Amino acid sequence: MNVTLRVWRQANPGADGKMAVYRVNDISEDMSFLEMLDVLNERLTLQGDDPIAFDSDCREGICGTCGLVINGVAHGPQQTTTCQLHMRSFSDGDVIDVEPWRAGPFPVIKDLVVDRSAFDRIIQAGGYISAPTGTAPDAHATPVPKRDADRAFDAATCIACGACVAACPNGSAMLFTAAKITHLGLLPQGQPERYSRVVGMVAQHDAEGFGGCTNIGECTAVCPKDIPFETISRLNRDLMSALTHGGSHWPKAAPKGETEVEED
Repeated sequence: MNVTLRVWRQANPGADGKMAVYRVNDISEDMSFLEMLDVLNERLTLQGDDPIAFDSDCREGICGTCGLVINGVAHGPQQTTTCQLHMRSFSDGDVIDVEPWRAGPFPVIKDLVVDRSAFDRIIQAGGYISAPTGTAPDAHATPVPKRDADRAFDAATCIACGACVAACPNGSAMLFTAAKITHLGLLPQGQPERYSRVVGMVAQHDAEGFGGCTNIGECTAVCPKDIPFETISRLNRDLMSALTHGGSHWPKAAPKGETEVEED
């Protein structure tokens, strides 16, 4: 199959970007989208041109490293990661627009590569969980209802790819933040810091410049791990409990690019 790509090219964070047009011929429909880009990059390299920069690692839909906006949809027309999107999802002769995640807190580094370290700082703002020292407890010492265990596992499958941010009209990362809060908030191990965690992570989310959630739902529509929308409701309930019942207080969010360090 033959396709025409219109790809966002940007040399560095301070440069102006533009869409560049490439014709890619003789592509197998069984190739993944990233393999197709590999073929294009090999041709560009042989021609002496700068290959297209994009993120990838496991290429198995596990790590969350890859992320492209394809024809205006985060990860493309299938609800999966970009590395698991195959060219059979397109037709011969298609014109395909390829862009990076579009969000202020995700600045473009080069071409299709963006800086997603804002996610790391949100997780860091959640702190740690308290764990008693000593011998390991018996496996059945702390029963967890299956419903809670299943919901915690569903939330923990979030791979922090950032598709939710790219799809949200407000550029909100609330689905990601809620997933990281929910999977600990449903388990006994996460209870001691449950309310300080939600307050700290939401404060950091806002400090990074992500937008507010207005329950549009585009985030769940593109999430490759099907993180349920109810995780945001659970975050909101925990946040309200923390603020109205004295469960915690608003900590000062770490400035962008910095982390808070506790002094001894």
